Amino acid sequence: MNLDHVFVCGHPALDFAATLRARRSARFEMFVTPERLNAWYLESGLVDTITPGHEEDVQAALALREAVYRLITNRRLGEEFDREALAVLNGAARATPVTPQLSLTGRHNEATPAQALATVARHAVELLSGPDVPLLKECGNPECTRVYVDRSRGMRRQWCGMESCGNKIKAAAYRARKKTAPAATA
Repeated sequence: MNLDHVFVCGHPALDFAATLRARRSARFEMFVTPERLNAWYLESGLVDTITPGHEEDVQAALALREAVYRLITNRRLGEEFDREALAVLNGAARATPVTPQLSLTGRHNEATPAQALATVARHAVELLSGPDVPLLKECGNPECTRVYVDRSRGMRRQWCGMESCGNKIKAAAYRARKKTAPAATA
């Protein structure tokens, strides 16, 4: 499976929750090391530089990620929030977030992994209490479990992203149609 971090969900908290891929089948973990976790923080644009992380940072990120995914699922399905997941999210959101600094070249976000995690938690609080809740949809690819913000016209978007899932589904449907189409007579 591709090791690149993907940002197709339309919100940092959703992209963070999507770092455990194929939750219902293969379950592919993206945060296997502190370095992979820090790479996500950098690639997501939440931070410009980050101090080296430790295994405890990975464990805290995994706990928050699972809480965020549970709460997103609760909200998407119209269920009451899971209280344990709420406690994890709110605890992380209370920690010190990334503090932007002004440098000679402009804005610079330098952080520790704990500050980056607190920032993700705050993004999740904003998402789950904000106006985009009705726009949350799960990818139409049965193998994918990403949830994204559907801002398409008429809310017709079916996949987290065309590159990651849409093209695969469309190509498979095309092959299936070709296979079942009657052979042209000569």
